[in-house]
Amino acid sequence: MADHLVIHRAGISAVQDLGRFGRSRFGLPVNGALDQFSARAANVLVGNREGDPLVEVAMLDFSCTPSTDVLLAVTGAPADLTVGGVPRPQWEPTAVRAGETVRIAGIRRGARVYLALHGSVEAPSLLGSCAPDTILGFGRSLRDEDELAIGRGIAPIDHPVLRHPVFRLGVPVPPFPEEWTIDVTDGPDIAEFGASAAKLFDAEYTVSPQSNHIGLRMRGDVPQREARGEVLSRGVPVGAVEVPAGEELLVLHRGRGVTAGYPVLAVVTATGLSALGQVRPGQRVRFRKRSVEEAVAAYRAQRNTLRALRKRVSTVFDALRIPTTTPAPATEAL
Repeated sequence: MADHLVIHRAGISAVQDLGRFGRSRFGLPVNGALDQFSARAANVLVGNREGDPLVEVAMLDFSCTPSTDVLLAVTGAPADLTVGGVPRPQWEPTAVRAGETVRIAGIRRGARVYLALHGSVEAPSLLGSCAPDTILGFGRSLRDEDELAIGRGIAPIDHPVLRHPVFRLGVPVPPFPEEWTIDVTDGPDIAEFGASAAKLFDAEYTVSPQSNHIGLRMRGDVPQREARGEVLSRGVPVGAVEVPAGEELLVLHRGRGVTAGYPVLAVVTATGLSALGQVRPGQRVRFRKRSVEEAVAAYRAQRNTLRALRKRVSTVFDALRIPTTTPAPATEAL
């Protein structure tokens, strides 16, 4: 029987990757991990490609047991991680013996945790991605007592060094505040709001429980559109801050439809989208205006952080004779 994880408590979890890129022209959303930075970092920490499949756990407790020795990493929101009842750190590679139970409990301040295994996990793929798509009815949401195959062609990993705090890889863990600041750039319709557009950066918004991977609804002092006339349906980017009629903003995320007909006041930056993927219902959000140049610089800095982390991981794994996976080409990793 193939090596596998037995899922004891699934909570709200699914097998994810970075998404289904280049398919918007067919009307398909990109989907994928909502916190892209944490997902990428989890895979890098265990020597995988950044886009390899991993487990995304949302808000509720999760537990599993591997049938073989594995190396894993847990990133994302702060949580209580234990292996065989012993507390272990997040954002570091952790060795787990066959039969030991891995528990992730008490997820707090953020919404999502990512669990990556050295060698990845197996999942069906559609158009180059295993990311769930609710419109197509595709993807693997996990249930209690599911068995998730470990997809690797290498020997099990249980290196004694990884059971002790000898190596600390120094991942710059992003903040998980009680009140979030989300960076945005100007949207295509900002001129239609006149002076009212400034409200977006002065007000505080509360995330509605009616929020999901498609978009977040936020209540607060909503800017008012001054222009008259209808907005024609057109393509909208992930991160579009839409202003429908009413008392809520609608901030589109990775599961959004590719067209919409509401005015777009702003667009969340690439780094801001990962932060937005961690915001819980009931938390407060403020928006911060950034230029396109500032947004690009922040994204490049984040990519450089992951490249530096991969170099440190490769150095440690080479010293311990643990195999790593060759990074994907840049065009695939973006």
